[in-house]
Amino acid sequence: MSRRCEVTGARYLAGNKVSHSNRKSKKRSQTNLQTKRVWVPEESRFVTVRLTTRALRTLDRIGLRRAMAKYVGASS
Repeated sequence: MSRRCEVTGARYLAGNKVSHSNRKSKKRSQTNLQTKRVWVPEESRFVTVRLTTRALRTLDRIGLRRAMAKYVGASS
């Protein structure tokens, strides 16, 4: 399973690790993914999703349906 947020699609960040002698090697910073059961009032049931902590705050603010429409609808 890929480490990707199911709502926003966020994945790892890539960059350079720079040593004291200024040598550069690639590094990856993983996203902070959490597994969460979210209540969907339209369907009267819980849904389990893997999302970033940032997306979790967005769900608290605007709800699952509006967040899915905002992020998934924009990329399609």
